[in-house]
Amino acid sequence: MMQQEHEQQGSTPLVAAIDLGSNSFHLIVARVDQGEIRPVERLGEKVQLAAGLNANNEISSEAMERGFKCLEQFAQYLTGFTFQAIRVVGTNALRKASNSDIFVQKAQEILGYPVEIIAGREEARLIYLGVAHTQADDNERRLVMDIGGGSTEFIIGERFEPKLLESLHMGCVVFTDRFFGSGEINSQRFQSAYYAARLELLNIEQAYSKMGWVDAIGSSGSVRAVSSILQAMGESEVITRESLEKLKKQVLKFSHLKRVRFPGLKPDRQAIFPAGLAILMAGFDALNIERMRYSEGALREGVLHDMLGRDHHEDVRQRTIKALMNRYHVNTQHASRVKAHAQTCFAMVADHWGLNDDDLELLIWASKVCQIGLDISHTQYHRHGAYLIDHSDLMGFNKEEQRQLAILVCGHRRSIPKSLMSNWPKETAKKLMRLLILLRIANVMSLGRDDTLPEYFIQASDSTVSLFFPDGWIEQHPLTVANFESERNYLYRAGWKLTVS
Repeated sequence: MMQQEHEQQGSTPLVAAIDLGSNSFHLIVARVDQGEIRPVERLGEKVQLAAGLNANNEISSEAMERGFKCLEQFAQYLTGFTFQAIRVVGTNALRKASNSDIFVQKAQEILGYPVEIIAGREEARLIYLGVAHTQADDNERRLVMDIGGGSTEFIIGERFEPKLLESLHMGCVVFTDRFFGSGEINSQRFQSAYYAARLELLNIEQAYSKMGWVDAIGSSGSVRAVSSILQAMGESEVITRESLEKLKKQVLKFSHLKRVRFPGLKPDRQAIFPAGLAILMAGFDALNIERMRYSEGALREGVLHDMLGRDHHEDVRQRTIKALMNRYHVNTQHASRVKAHAQTCFAMVADHWGLNDDDLELLIWASKVCQIGLDISHTQYHRHGAYLIDHSDLMGFNKEEQRQLAILVCGHRRSIPKSLMSNWPKETAKKLMRLLILLRIANVMSLGRDDTLPEYFIQASDSTVSLFFPDGWIEQHPLTVANFESERNYLYRAGWKLTVS
């Protein structure tokens, strides 16, 4: 089917998204046609990474192998087609795993594309985006609930804009292991799962109920399973409290997970269905949901629409950076000076240093937020800023982008934190160091708050940076000389030579 579609409409570009979920891995391939995303193929396989986590939060070798085999199939499928963009995202199980780097490295080798481990609220944002594009474009406020294998996301939004985002640590795979680990089903086990979910929901009940919504929508496997079962039983596909109670009574008639049978329930979901049902019922009761519809859109569709948005310069990361600046009262005039100098420096050395547009974007973000730590304390404010970035939910950013941004903010002044780069691959560490040098130069050039600075020139090699000013200018600016002398010492300790003339 995919091949025929490709031949008939070969002129329209393809995009793809891969969702490395805690329960299943999914691939969606779509066409970009007239600015719209039209799915042409979907593949999915139950992997259950979350079930492979041990007490030390290490993914077992068996679970990893299941994942790699699935990704090998995806990689083979993608071979032979030209894609405008492919994005791979990992969710709760990879967020939680202490050895996720091992899995990610191998996954990247198999696929040939980077794997992004996204934060819980970023996952929620992408889920909402995927759901919103399947709904009528109206102004009604909607609640979205997405039960995954390791986490459950709750979002309230209007049109394509999320207003409240939360990711709770409960999912059908981890709850199955926790409450139905022996396979036995009884009322006590079900109620334990239900009340554990209610406890998780306590943190968000008040805020969500206060904001309110008109329409409730569910996405992903557990909600789809409930909706499919209800339809197969001849009932409405709309999920209600009454229909959930009916399903609960039927579930409790089964004594073991292996015996769970419902019309419309796929065999690979029977073992995790009771846990997913308990979480869904807890969501209904905690948030006082009366009716819920199922949406085909979810995380992977949201990833596709997010990629298209970035192509059309509607990058949510720009809004996130602006929000950070506002929240921590950044001096926008100073930030603009740092940004301008950073761009100037970048343009002079980018070709020689092999830097690209993505690197420039990262440098610009850092130049805008490098002073957010001042809102906490002037002492060591660069470290405060890095901590805020590293431990915040930054919409649109994956974990790697967030860590890189934090490193640039931490290292834009004073001693260069070489230890922060020691865990990066060699080429990434080299790029970060070069961006850090450009940011530090831009910061020094902005310290005097002088908008009449002369033109200057930079030359760069693998270990040397030289700045050239007009004749006589540097001698007339002793503060700039003193600042660059400090920079020369800091860079020397990091293995670099700085000259200014």
